[in-house]
Amino acid sequence: MIQRLLPFLTLGVLLVALSLASPHFLTATNLASVARQTAVINILALGMTLIIVAGGIDLSAGAVLAFAGLIGTMAMERGLPVALGIAAGAAAGAAWGLTNGLLVARLGINPFIVTLGTLGMARGITLIISDGLPVHQVPAGFGFLGGGALFGVPVALWVVAACALAMHAILERTRLGRYAFAIGSNPEAAWYAGVPLAFHTASVYTIGGLLAGLAGMLEASRLMTGQPTAGQGYELQAIAAVVIGGGSLRGGAGSVPGTLVGAFIMGLLSNGSDLLGISPYLQQALIGAVIILAVFADELRKRAAGE
Repeated sequence: MIQRLLPFLTLGVLLVALSLASPHFLTATNLASVARQTAVINILALGMTLIIVAGGIDLSAGAVLAFAGLIGTMAMERGLPVALGIAAGAAAGAAWGLTNGLLVARLGINPFIVTLGTLGMARGITLIISDGLPVHQVPAGFGFLGGGALFGVPVALWVVAACALAMHAILERTRLGRYAFAIGSNPEAAWYAGVPLAFHTASVYTIGGLLAGLAGMLEASRLMTGQPTAGQGYELQAIAAVVIGGGSLRGGAGSVPGTLVGAFIMGLLSNGSDLLGISPYLQQALIGAVIILAVFADELRKRAAGE
């Protein structure tokens, strides 16, 4: 029980500490900024949750985010309506996710190697088709997704809430969710039980890619540009969010509430570091340390449980 509550307690302590450390932290402007900044990592981490629950990992998520953002903004630059441009970006992300899933499921290649390879492929293709230049000519209405507000709440948070509810339903209410937990816990036992491993593995990665694509469009909307270098290191933050929230890199464990809390912890660490004038280089080191500590805590929990 303490292990499950630990991420929530950590978030509470962090909120109190940053409130005391900086008078600018609790301002409406800063909190709205944190909400919009963490929305991208939240959506990316929700897709990562499903993948990690199924015993996989996706190192290409940040590169796919950049590719999807570029494709969507290029489509709008060429006259496609905003809604269809967003859909194009999300579809581009899903295509990369399906590619990852098929390579893992059909060829039996380790997901770490597969997604490390597609990371390079997606990043390279993004730079090739853009010539390394960002896309600036996007419709003004596109900015509503990443910078607008609905009923006083940032639109980005509405998007996160919708994605979180959908992912929670998938994990808790669908066959795909049950099979994902089974595959992540013991793939051999799942196979003997008749679970179609290849189909559900491919489905898990496709959904993860779809959410990475949506996160890419949200990032592009927030910046009002399709940036080919966007998303660098985001996959590490997404993985950290899942693990901090109680997910296990061994598979078979993870939850939507835990991931959301983990993502907000990562966002608050970044925002607090900026407010306190901490070097961005040190922030990267901090993220790495947090990942190691979270994985170490998960290992201790499993040993204590005799797993």
